[in-house]
Amino acid sequence: MLRSSFFLACAALLAPVCMAQTKLEATDLVNHPFSVDFASGGKLRLRVRSGEVHVIGTDQNRISVEISGKKAFDARNVKVRVERKDSTASMRVSGGPRNDLTITIRIPSNTDLYARIPFGEVHVENITGNQDVELHAGELTVAVRDSAYYSHVDASVFSGEVDAAPFGESHGGLFRSFRKEGNGRYRLHAHVGAGQLTLQ
Repeated sequence: MLRSSFFLACAALLAPVCMAQTKLEATDLVNHPFSVDFASGGKLRLRVRSGEVHVIGTDQNRISVEISGKKAFDARNVKVRVERKDSTASMRVSGGPRNDLTITIRIPSNTDLYARIPFGEVHVENITGNQDVELHAGELTVAVRDSAYYSHVDASVFSGEVDAAPFGESHGGLFRSFRKEGNGRYRLHAHVGAGQLTLQ
C-alpha cells in the first residue's frame, strides 16, 4: 500500500513536466503547412538545411513553416522536427531538393533566436529579441530595425564583406568584423564564413 502511494505521488509530481514537453515531426509541408503554438518571449534554437531561408517575426504566438518555389511540389520529404519545453523550443528543418526551394519560418517577433544554416541566402527580419545567427557561406541579411535596441553587437566574416549601415560600418576582405556596445536591451551576433553579411 505504501509503495503504491509512493508511485502515485511520483507520477503526480512528474505529470506537469511531461505535459510541458512536446515533440512533433511533420513532412509534406506543401499540402500540410506546419504550425505549433509558441508564446512570445521564448527562446528558439533553429537549425535549417541549406537554401533560401526566411525567418520572419510576427504578432502570432506560434511557429509556422512553409515551403515555396519551383521545386516545392517535389519537396514532400522536407522534414520539420520540433521539441518544445515550456518557453524553449528546438527546431530542425531538413531534406528536400537542393535548389529552387524557399523555406519561410514565422516566429513570434519577441523571441530570442539562435539559428545555424550551412549555406544559402538567409533573411532574418522583424525580430526584437536577442539574435545569434551564423551561416557557413552565402548571404545573410538581418533587419535590425533600430540600432538603439542593442546593448551589444558583433558581426564578422572570414572572407567577404560586412555592411552595417545602421551602425556606420562597412568592411570587405579577409577576417573583417566590428563590435559595438550600446544602452539597449538586446544582443546581436551575426557571422558568415564566406560571403556577404548585411545588417540593415
